Amino acid sequence: MLDRFKQFWQGVMLAPFVNLFVRLGISPDVVTLVGTLGVSFGALFFFPRGMVWEGVLFITAFVFSDLIDGAMARKTGRTDDFGAFLDSTLDRIADGALFAGLALFFAWQRESHLYLVLCLVILVMGAVTSYARAKADHLHYDAKVGIAERPDRLVGMLVPAFFADVLDLWILLDVALWALAVAATVTVVQRVWVVRRQALARAAAQA
Repeated sequence: MLDRFKQFWQGVMLAPFVNLFVRLGISPDVVTLVGTLGVSFGALFFFPRGMVWEGVLFITAFVFSDLIDGAMARKTGRTDDFGAFLDSTLDRIADGALFAGLALFFAWQRESHLYLVLCLVILVMGAVTSYARAKADHLHYDAKVGIAERPDRLVGMLVPAFFADVLDLWILLDVALWALAVAATVTVVQRVWVVRRQALARAAAQA
């Protein structure tokens, strides 16, 4: 759902950074790696200590690397597929760190087993969502559907977490986690259902 904003950020807001990094000869892979390390450190350092809004600001600064590296690759005319592979792989690490850090926050600070479990549900379903699409692409099916893709999960967690801490209104984060857990699960079901329909149609056409 948030993909429609991607071109705006890449073409307008982040273009100066893209141009600067290209002029400096920085590899898109380095930007990808630094972004992942920054997000992971922010989530695992700040969240377990109860420093939620500080963590969100720190993480947000590195999340934009996910837009910058792709734009850099296109600007430099990169043609190999390793960058896309590395980006997708490291995204899984960053996502894992984000929701693991939040799970530790609920384990050590708010002491809520329920919301700790919800964080783990979102983590697992998010990983399955990405895997389902990758496997579908490998089998030549189209599984780019769903109500909670990666950008939606990131924004849906980071924004409520920031305001929940700043306003001391933790119900904002509680509601967001319930919504994300449901949406991530629905997205997995959607992708399985869509691929099943395509597989049955292909089998019928080949019969």
